[in-house]
Amino acid sequence: GHRVQALIRDASRARATLPAACEIVTGNALDAVSFSAAAAGCDTFVQMVGVPHPSPRKAQAFRDIDLKSALVGLAVASEQRVAHFVYLSVTQFPDGRVPAMRAYVASRAEAEARIASCVRQGKMTATFLRPWYVLGPGHQWPRLLKPLYGLAALVPALRTNVENMGLITREDMVAALVGAVENPAKAISVIGVPQIREMGKRQH
Repeated sequence: GHRVQALIRDASRARATLPAACEIVTGNALDAVSFSAAAAGCDTFVQMVGVPHPSPRKAQAFRDIDLKSALVGLAVASEQRVAHFVYLSVTQFPDGRVPAMRAYVASRAEAEARIASCVRQGKMTATFLRPWYVLGPGHQWPRLLKPLYGLAALVPALRTNVENMGLITREDMVAALVGAVENPAKAISVIGVPQIREMGKRQH
């Protein structure tokens, strides 16, 4: 029942595989002018741009692509008065102890802060989806870590971080994205790993 548009780079259009009902918008996620007009009249903006195969050595790319594209998307959504901004972020650690991928987590946290500022100004509402690792085709190796997850969860001091770093499936992630779109936040809604899993179970 939704009208869906997908932003695709011109160089990627030929190999894009999208449902027939999904409209293609050709543009550059780092250039607001290239796609701003397409956001006019939309009620939700879903921001999912990111560096493929993230690793600690891609720290600068996280700022140049992940963070910049989020800020460009935010500017477009604000300019076109889109009511709800859905941001695919990553697990944040309240105690400040990030076990890995510090630059990746930091770039997403900075984007969240800028989005939250727009919410406080009354420009929109926002939903932050915070997975850690999404299992899917070509991304299955973390299943080997499940025994370690189980052991770490037995340590009270580690339990919260272990829960927030839990593995989720692509199906769980899709269900959470759909749930976020269909249930707009009243201000800011944060959906972490446990909630993403639960939304996946309900969908299945």
